[in-house]
Amino acid sequence: MKKYRDYYFNKAKKENYPARSVYKLKEINNRFKLFKKGQRVLDLGASPGSWTKYVKEQIGNQGIVVSVDLKVLDIPMQRGIIFFQGDILKRDEKLEKILDNYSPFDIVLSDMAPKTTGVKITDQSRSLELAEMALDVANEFLKTRGIFVVKIFNGPDVPRFQTQLRKYFKTVKTFKPKSSRAESKETFFIGLGKLE
Repeated sequence: MKKYRDYYFNKAKKENYPARSVYKLKEINNRFKLFKKGQRVLDLGASPGSWTKYVKEQIGNQGIVVSVDLKVLDIPMQRGIIFFQGDILKRDEKLEKILDNYSPFDIVLSDMAPKTTGVKITDQSRSLELAEMALDVANEFLKTRGIFVVKIFNGPDVPRFQTQLRKYFKTVKTFKPKSSRAESKETFFIGLGKLE
């Protein structure tokens, strides 16, 4: 079994984040300057809550994060964090109401990942499916000129997905955070400036 208690794992524990993934979002934010006070942000695949916690710190008391995941968040709930435990792919009436109430969002984030099987092509295919679902949600609930950040596992379909993103965003960037594990096949696409 690989030893995952690495530098970022320990740093996350020390800084009170439930997972090391927060540093990926920090790196993306440092590069692309995503967050401003008072924004509304939708966080898909939010558990265990590191991204939600970091986003809330960035957008301040007036900002709102709507977080959605099948699993609960491992962070204290506070004013301005709205959590829905459920499946974004099977939106029920309650989730639709939450999304309608708080949209349009300034930013849609997706750190969703499939349960990995170890079969590379299967995992890549499932990751692409989640990324496409997240893009559908962004198209529906993201404001014009808004920002979309999505994780995807590298594979043969990634260039096609990138082309798809270019239809909806003024600029599309690719980013591989230093805090991603060396063996990780994940990359992030950042769609800047959602087109009307």
